Amino acid sequence: MESIVKDFGATRALDGVSFDLRRGEVHALLGENGAGKSTLIKILSGAVRADGGAMSLDGKPYAPAGPLESRNSGISVIYQELNLAPHLTVEENIMLGREDHRRGWLRRRVMRERVRRALGLVHHGELDLETPVRRLGMAARQIVEIARALAEDAKILVMDEPTSSLSGEDAGRLFEIIRSLKAGGVGIIYISHFLEEVQQVADRFTVLRDGKLAGEGETAANSLDAIIRMMVGGEVKELFPRDGHAIGEAALVALELKGKKMGAAVDLTLRRGEILGIAGLIGSGRTELLRTIFGLDRPATGSIRVEGAGALRGGPGPRIAAGLGYLSEDRQGEGLALSLSVVDNLTLSRFSPFVRFGWLSLGRQRQAGWDWIRRMNIKARSPLQVVAHLSGGNQQKVALARLLHQNAEIFLLDEPTRGIDIGSKSQIYEWMSDLAGRGKSVLFVSSYFPELLGVCDRIAVFHRGQMVETRESAGWTEESLLAAATTGRTAAEW
Repeated sequence: MESIVKDFGATRALDGVSFDLRRGEVHALLGENGAGKSTLIKILSGAVRADGGAMSLDGKPYAPAGPLESRNSGISVIYQELNLAPHLTVEENIMLGREDHRRGWLRRRVMRERVRRALGLVHHGELDLETPVRRLGMAARQIVEIARALAEDAKILVMDEPTSSLSGEDAGRLFEIIRSLKAGGVGIIYISHFLEEVQQVADRFTVLRDGKLAGEGETAANSLDAIIRMMVGGEVKELFPRDGHAIGEAALVALELKGKKMGAAVDLTLRRGEILGIAGLIGSGRTELLRTIFGLDRPATGSIRVEGAGALRGGPGPRIAAGLGYLSEDRQGEGLALSLSVVDNLTLSRFSPFVRFGWLSLGRQRQAGWDWIRRMNIKARSPLQVVAHLSGGNQQKVALARLLHQNAEIFLLDEPTRGIDIGSKSQIYEWMSDLAGRGKSVLFVSSYFPELLGVCDRIAVFHRGQMVETRESAGWTEESLLAAATTGRTAAEW
């Protein structure tokens, strides 16, 4: 890709960017949210056309008319925002557009064998091929997306945040697959905000910043700090802030709580001024717990009490009124109204500051939108921009800003840093620490153990739907968290 230029209206998303990939190489494409990475990949995949520059593939001019031509050229993309058909089954999604047929008849046995082989590569052969994807959690959907790409036998594979919803164990398996593909001559473009992963798997890296080339080099020859400086254009403050905050009385208490989709009943206490982390592997019950607390899933047994509001009943509406704010791990499916503007998404859960005599003041609402855009460092042209047109990381900031706008007292955050660049992650950790310092309570689900250890006061570990153990963060290590999450045994049982 040579001197690629792309404009969206008055915004220049890519300004003369060049990028190359060799056979049997892993080349990392890095940069903050909105740096232009996704736009570059969409141009490569034929989803978007460049306004300037040229591309070549195997030494021949390459200008795909659309994604199908790109796929037929041997390029397969795993997008950060999963690109699955929710009403179709696991098998149908993996084979979509690659159906095997003869004389007009589908060869289902041959296709099923290809699907099982692809799922076997990612060590998830247990997935029911007849299950509609809409019934799967985000982590399982990520597995399906990866399996679909592997089933295509591509010669160039683009992975955009492939481990964002995966456990450490599944991420390790993916790295093994990457090494195997690399040995087979497949070229891999790897996009990730987990720079430790980049150091593990990438041979070279290219950094974009504000649509321009900000740096490149051999991965082994550059430190993490040097790469971060290229990404942000300067130094990053301490990643995990440790500001002291006083922990008070119980803010939320769940007793014998078991949602209809939870594997076992849970007792949990979240205190004022506390950040309580929830660790576990795929399917361990972390998301189901948060959804039950927020009223998205009905409780089968038990109770939830909030300080000052008593026992919670009903759906999300009464929870919001009681001071709860929920951030879904599926920001596009549940967390945002993609067809609405940034300001509408920011303010949907609390219009009261903009209402006078029953009328909504659009001017006041818009001004609040500008305030949140500045406070959260959201890269948007204006509060009226449709939120679907923002990068994934900036969409996440909008979803977080809504909870702050609604003045939530108890924050239920499910993978809040998924798909977020390192600078924005640091900012989110600072917000969490600030919230705790102001007496707010945070229940924080994450698959990334270092951030749980870095920001949480206590960490609870889940295994197969059950809460294994809760301890002060200082009492855990990455190894002990993984051991508890994979075996279900407490420290006393090791």
